[in-house]
Amino acid sequence: MPATYEDRILRVLSYIHDNPGGDLSLDRLADEAAMSRFHWHRVFRAMTGETCAQAVRRIRLHRAAILLVQSDTPLEHVAAQCGYPNPASFARAFDAAYGSRPGTFRKAGRLLAPNPDTGPETGDNEMYETTIRNEPRRRLITLPHKGAYHLIGKAFETFFALCQSRELWPKVGGIFSVYLDNPEVTPEADLRSLVGGEWHGQDMPDGMAEQLLEGGKTAVLTYKGPYSGIEAAYQVLYGSWLPASGEEPGDAPGYEIYLNSSRDTAPEELLTEICLPLK
Repeated sequence: MPATYEDRILRVLSYIHDNPGGDLSLDRLADEAAMSRFHWHRVFRAMTGETCAQAVRRIRLHRAAILLVQSDTPLEHVAAQCGYPNPASFARAFDAAYGSRPGTFRKAGRLLAPNPDTGPETGDNEMYETTIRNEPRRRLITLPHKGAYHLIGKAFETFFALCQSRELWPKVGGIFSVYLDNPEVTPEADLRSLVGGEWHGQDMPDGMAEQLLEGGKTAVLTYKGPYSGIEAAYQVLYGSWLPASGEEPGDAPGYEIYLNSSRDTAPEELLTEICLPLK
């Protein structure tokens, strides 16, 4: 039986994520979709809301941002792993997307959370507004991701593509990720997480699973900036804010709420709420 258009889109998005340094030309992606290149571009754009070139550039540069902040990979190797022929072309593309050169971004992204004993003197905690609020109970539609949390973007691509192709967006009230394991004690390959959206429909869409967020008393840290730097915000929340707050974390998993999207928002303007359920 021929592959559905939805299957083709998901296969291509998966291929881009798995091969950021490979041949991601329009011809190669059309081959992966098993479609004529003359029609593939229009189908992809109509079903995802962006061109193949835009998707490739966004995914490659997000992977580069992760490597810059979370590894010691030399800049020329980051460029090669993300499909750029030389460091100069990589630097130009990265600067255009992130507003800084790769080396500068690496230094800024590696700012660690302050030591709880010295935090007030550094002022770094002021970068992250944390409040306690009563969150509502939410019903999500979700897709699973297993493995490193920083690679969860692949599952998001699938979720967005399904919502677009099935016209689910009118019933989706917000975008979430839920983290089911502690990365400090669980091997990276075994980490489980979910991506999805708050569901205002009735039946679960085919291939998606229900996840309930019970809500209640929750610490909410608002992080502004590229997703690659979000780990520093977690260190502030768990290493500085929580010990000083007198609060205790609840038994429910933490989650993130995305207030805007990397598809139409500059990396430095992205807003993410990191939610920690409390007792």
